[in-house]
Amino acid sequence: MTSLTPHHVLQKYFGYDTFREHQEEVITQLLAGTDAFVLMPTGSGKSLCYQIPSVLRDGVGVVISPLIALMHDQVTALRENGIRADYLNSSLTAQEAEQVQGRVRSAETEILYVAPERLLTPSCQRLLTDTRIALFAIDEAHCVSQWGHDFRPEYLKIADVTRRYPGVPRIALTATADDVTRKEILAKLELASALQFVSSFDRPNICYRVQLKDNGKRQLLGFIRDEHPEETGIVYCRSRKRVEDIAAWLNREGINAVAYHAGLPPEERMAGQRRFAREEALVVVATIAFGLGIDRPDVRFVVHFDVPMSMEAYYQETGRAGRDGDPADAWMLYSLADVIASRQMLMRSEGNETFKFVQQRKLDALLGYCETTACRRQVLLRYFDEERAQPCGNCGTCRDGGGASWDGTVAAQKALSAVFRTGQRFGAQYLINILLGKEDERMCRLGHHRIKTFGVGQELSDKQWRSVFRQLIALGFLTVEMDRRAGFALTEKSWPVLRGEAIVRLREDPVPVRRHKKKRRDIDVTDIPASGLWEHLRALRMAIAQDLGVPAYVIFHDKTLKEMAIERPTTREALLGITGVGEKKADRYGDQFIETIRNWVIRET
Repeated sequence: MTSLTPHHVLQKYFGYDTFREHQEEVITQLLAGTDAFVLMPTGSGKSLCYQIPSVLRDGVGVVISPLIALMHDQVTALRENGIRADYLNSSLTAQEAEQVQGRVRSAETEILYVAPERLLTPSCQRLLTDTRIALFAIDEAHCVSQWGHDFRPEYLKIADVTRRYPGVPRIALTATADDVTRKEILAKLELASALQFVSSFDRPNICYRVQLKDNGKRQLLGFIRDEHPEETGIVYCRSRKRVEDIAAWLNREGINAVAYHAGLPPEERMAGQRRFAREEALVVVATIAFGLGIDRPDVRFVVHFDVPMSMEAYYQETGRAGRDGDPADAWMLYSLADVIASRQMLMRSEGNETFKFVQQRKLDALLGYCETTACRRQVLLRYFDEERAQPCGNCGTCRDGGGASWDGTVAAQKALSAVFRTGQRFGAQYLINILLGKEDERMCRLGHHRIKTFGVGQELSDKQWRSVFRQLIALGFLTVEMDRRAGFALTEKSWPVLRGEAIVRLREDPVPVRRHKKKRRDIDVTDIPASGLWEHLRALRMAIAQDLGVPAYVIFHDKTLKEMAIERPTTREALLGITGVGEKKADRYGDQFIETIRNWVIRET
């Protein structure tokens, strides 16, 4: 084991002076040979928990990671920091894979990233047998859970491999796991005795907002143009067709956008990943196939154009925004059609009744989050068993108001009665027309213009009734019957309402608040002249990145450049005092950045 300490490695290779919450404790446990389970939010520095022990322990740290793009990004960043890292996955040719294995066998590699599929191959098994292993790190460990949102069957076999190395410490890491998923991770990976480290799920820099969908494309365009002009973001959609449609439309509207989904040719997907990593301002429109383990720090917004299927999926995907700690938006559009589509997708999903029951509970929690009038951060954290005493002040409810609630019992009775009296086989618009007394040929043919609920709902508008039906589905008073052409049907919860034995409170849909247009790339620097230096430093960073063929943030994060613009270091020693500047980067790029800063200072004085 090297004579360096964790603090030395942190400063020397990563350029930081202090550890974040739990990092040092986890590292200490792994260095002592003890297993660990780590639950930390996205952007909180989970990777350092295994990267630093891999450098300090004898042998190679084996990191099992599910996404090729993430491996490539992390290996590139580690090499820039001066750490010898490699990966083994299907993107390598046979010759390239042999070269990597040769470096591992000759102890030239400190950290090896391996895809779970590759880990299970005979060639990889032989490599591990021939190699001294420092530790096993299972990243994105929630992929082992069949109740989770990113289940990967290969993860179920990881314990078969790690079991063969009883003296090697193991660490499982994830950003999203409720209590059921945590227990399954520990059981399936055989980590029952592991020390558990759970950080706060709170990401205070992210503003969580939910808005009713009304001409979604125009709402999306206004959000990007007004609030995030020329900034990088991700727009998640449910279907591949919608991904391609919205990406093409944004491009026609002058927004630099690219589509990404699993159905695209591999070369097109890789091109999209490269653009996302390297372009300064790009909107990626994608299905959930994009993003597991995204490493880019300066994503300023994540949009859910369609509702995700669980709070875990929502939290994981929104967590890809603002990893640098600067302000970011998590903005979701939500509609009655989304609620219906989500219910339908769940009913079509594979799995037994127990599986569907668990997934139904997860979807119910997500829909409840969408409909809440409370602080969204409080609701989100409570789902992960974390209480926040006071409203956050940085979510849509706190900033704009979440809409008051009202006694919707009578309206619910009328809506549920209309569903029952029409045979539980019609959708929202037909039922709303009955409640409003809008007679048509079909209604007359079926005799529904003579039922008791015809015309009894004229105190509410079409839009208000649509809100009532949306909330009744979200709250579980109605379900969507697939064998009845997606018509609404009553549930067990409906009957107490119809009998007058239960009260139903509904939310008044809030009026959307339009934000003021934001200037291009507002930056958080304390003095005005620094903004010009900041732009010069960004231009230098981009030029270096393009020459090396790497993402700009691999050279230095925005936070590091901002600190340079404020502190203006003009010596190597002063540069090393900037957060995020390690010795390797100071040696490699320091002279260029120092020269730029000196020239700026001379011009300004």
